[in-house]
Amino acid sequence: MSKHAMPITILMADDDADDRRLTQEALEEGRLINEVKFVDDGEQLMDYLRRQGRFAPPVEAPRPGLILLDLNMPRKDGRTVLKEIKSDPDLRQIPVVVLTTSKADEDVYKSYDLGVNSYIVKPVTFEALVDILQTLEKYWFEIVELPPSKE
Repeated sequence: MSKHAMPITILMADDDADDRRLTQEALEEGRLINEVKFVDDGEQLMDYLRRQGRFAPPVEAPRPGLILLDLNMPRKDGRTVLKEIKSDPDLRQIPVVVLTTSKADEDVYKSYDLGVNSYIVKPVTFEALVDILQTLEKYWFEIVELPPSKE
């Protein structure tokens, strides 16, 4: 049982439609109650977080309690976005978990240097993805104490 009264929004930034669909299905399979919002690239992610463009109405862009971030996206990649998020006083407290296919040591080191909270390589099987997302939800929403929302 979560200590939070309301489900927390998870925001996933990933340009791969299949990965977004699998993540949604894995969340449903794992019976996770958190709302999930999806964006296709880093520019959309920053527009969402700053409530610009189509994300201007607050109902369209509830402040996420957790960001799942792919590193390799078009227009603005995850490394650039991570740097922007962690250097913005209004956004830096939002936990960011890199969820990517990259196993490169330099990506792991760079992500932690930029302030990522966790780095996870996307699993190969659907069952492993369900397990990872259940573990993430338990850790971020039941175990750790997140700062209260500023909204």
